[in-house]
Amino acid sequence: MAVSLALLWWAVRGLRLEDVIQRVRNARPLPLALSVFFATAVFPVRALRWRLLLREADDAPLRLPAAWHGVAIGFMANNLLPFRAGEVLRAYAASRLAPVRMSSAFASVAVERLFDGLTVVATLGIALMTAGLPAGVQVAGLPVPELARRVGLMAGAAFVVAAVLVTRPLATARLIERLVPWQGLSRRLVGLFEGIRLGLVALRSPRRLGAVILWSLAVWGVNALSFAALFPAFDLKVDFAGALVVQSAIVFGVAVPSSPGYVGVLEAAVIVALALYGVPHDLAFAYAITYHAATFLPITLLGLYSLARMPAGWRAPGTTPA
Repeated sequence: MAVSLALLWWAVRGLRLEDVIQRVRNARPLPLALSVFFATAVFPVRALRWRLLLREADDAPLRLPAAWHGVAIGFMANNLLPFRAGEVLRAYAASRLAPVRMSSAFASVAVERLFDGLTVVATLGIALMTAGLPAGVQVAGLPVPELARRVGLMAGAAFVVAAVLVTRPLATARLIERLVPWQGLSRRLVGLFEGIRLGLVALRSPRRLGAVILWSLAVWGVNALSFAALFPAFDLKVDFAGALVVQSAIVFGVAVPSSPGYVGVLEAAVIVALALYGVPHDLAFAYAITYHAATFLPITLLGLYSLARMPAGWRAPGTTPA
């Protein structure tokens, strides 16, 4: 809560409320509707990808109703509950709606987050190389081409490290135990790594692994479209590469512990990213708060609906709500 309040204060400092309200009122409705459509469409795409990551007892894909209700409930809970409780609820929902273990469901969520992180870093590198940023713009004191090169190297290194860790589980566990002096923490880290490794077992097929990579690109491509679609609503001259930059800034921002719904964090990340394109503070804040409010509601309502469809005690494994 302290982080969210501090970032929200930073985002609104020096702004005149009347100016922000006026900019929001002047936003064009059609681009806003398209933005909400793409932001909501991300979740069915996530459900389709999750079916590849979480397999049922007979190695069949996770049944579609279980995947959708789990995703909807999970992301709704992340908007309303602290401590990313939606990740746990999502795994629990899948374990109650399909014949899958809770541990397997949670491991698949961890693997999904791994693919999300790698995909966002990779697309950020591409975006920085193609973004039409004004000449001379620097990020963290680095020229954009140099930053793009470093991000690309970081993405490549992350893929290599992930591959080594997964293919050398025993050596990785020993390395964690040696590097982390606190026994309790090292055991938890080893357990987390083991969960991710077990979750990756579902991807032992190269074809399935390739499909997950393509679906991950689809997830973040559609999500970036939600930012790009809203630019014309505020007459922002920012291209699709800029949408990828904004998206990456938000992903890195929400990694910081914050309040449910990422209040303040999302607004601050958008302001920082759009500042690279010379977008004024008040206009960037109006864009950010409009996007946040408009895209917050659909998945929250869909998740509450999915939750309402679950009877008391939810259901026994192997059954799904209509």
